[in-house]
Amino acid sequence: MILTLTPNPSVDRTIAVNELRRGEVHRATSSRLDAGGKGVNVSRALVAQGVATTAVLPVGGPEGSLMEALLEQAGVPRVTVPVAGSVRSNVTVVEPDGLTTKLNEPGPVLTAAELDALIEATLEGATRASWVLGSGSLAPSMPTELYADLVRRCHGLGVRVAIDSSGTPMQAAVAAGPDLIKPNHEELAELVGRDLLTLQDVVEAARGLVAGGIATVVVSLGGDGAVLVDADTVVHARSTIPRRVSTVGAGDCFLAGTLAALASGAAPTDALITGSRWGSAAVTLPGSRVPTPDDLAVVSVELSDDLNLTLTGS
Repeated sequence: MILTLTPNPSVDRTIAVNELRRGEVHRATSSRLDAGGKGVNVSRALVAQGVATTAVLPVGGPEGSLMEALLEQAGVPRVTVPVAGSVRSNVTVVEPDGLTTKLNEPGPVLTAAELDALIEATLEGATRASWVLGSGSLAPSMPTELYADLVRRCHGLGVRVAIDSSGTPMQAAVAAGPDLIKPNHEELAELVGRDLLTLQDVVEAARGLVAGGIATVVVSLGGDGAVLVDADTVVHARSTIPRRVSTVGAGDCFLAGTLAALASGAAPTDALITGSRWGSAAVTLPGSRVPTPDDLAVVSVELSDDLNLTLTGS
């Protein structure tokens, strides 16, 4: 079972428009509502593929009630911790070429008691998990060491930990030595403090993190594919998809597939292929919808050992 902790979940509304023009009235061509937050998205993707998972998250306010209903509809097993504040509501605007504009609220302020209850629920569930994932931004007032502390405490229970975040919380978590991290291109550059213009730059940055104590680094590179680096492996995968509809949540689906494969005992290369297929399939779907097994058939994944690729950043 893969357990996900989402400290700052969201109710995500994705609105499609023909063209986003600042200061003008728009008529949506479609709209979709999903339970969101990185860890929640990972759990949703795992459920859609028949992989055991439990999502741990705080819920409160009207949006929290809606979150519960959306998770119930998606069939996501969960442990919810009641909080006084309201879960945030995020809006994503998607244009026909897949370009997305996101408006993210900050989220509720949790009391010390609420935060303790959230962590304890995570640690209790961790005793039955093969992986624990701490994922996403932190809500206001949460300590930047939250993920680092999660790594240390889960390691104390003998459980592998993956982290997908950014900024200071990610830097602190990396120092604690998680078993896997999944930055995107920009987040990896932020972690190592330098521009990464080529695939070779990305690989060298990931190798440095592995040398510093991270067992596995997987990097999502958008249209340039994805990379997995560990002590013995460097592998780059690129996918071919028929049409890009929405990139919302695609990185979370990529991580879900990678963790699902690793949890089943797959080799790192096979895990990257699985993750790439799940993430790329998500790009072909509207809003933050997660792929089912049938959706994977439209995606082909190829491996490459050419590290001279100049990254497009798209």
